[in-house]
Amino acid sequence: MKKSTLIIVAFATFTATMNAQKKDIKKSESEVTWKGYKVTGSHEGTIAIKSGNLVFDGETLTGGNFVMDMTTIGSTDLSGEYKGKLDGHLKSDDFFGVEKYPTASLIFTDVQASGKNAYQITGDLTIKETTHPVTFILSVYGSKATANLKIDRSKYDVRYGSSSFFDNLQDKVIYDEFDIIADLQF
Repeated sequence: MKKSTLIIVAFATFTATMNAQKKDIKKSESEVTWKGYKVTGSHEGTIAIKSGNLVFDGETLTGGNFVMDMTTIGSTDLSGEYKGKLDGHLKSDDFFGVEKYPTASLIFTDVQASGKNAYQITGDLTIKETTHPVTFILSVYGSKATANLKIDRSKYDVRYGSSSFFDNLQDKVIYDEFDIIADLQF
């Protein structure tokens, strides 16, 4: 009895693996935007996807992972000298330290259907070699997927202008939470 149970479990695992289909993200057709907030306003921009995929079992999402090219982080709401200053500052050690940490990653650890075409995703997000779990909703429609993530930068040692680390910043505070919006094609 134990031997036949083991064979059935092994076959089911093999079959599930065979049915899984990895679909690579089309980097040039996908877009990841960010928006950060401060007391006096906000800034927004983009980050390029270095690599990524979603894994499906038939039509059901079962996994995924992404690597972001942090060296491409840049603002889209500014131009000229001000854009150059903000982009340089975001890449500096004050924020994401892209010379030392050129990538960030997200690996799905749990995928649960949460409605028609929607999944609650829990994943390990790594920024500056620090990993914390994040949970968000990913919607899938045909060969497109969208997600909105809210990330607390203070968990990843991104300290500049954070009232979590510095006192008396007054109107110079940059809020810890920022948004990531992913519009993906695969």
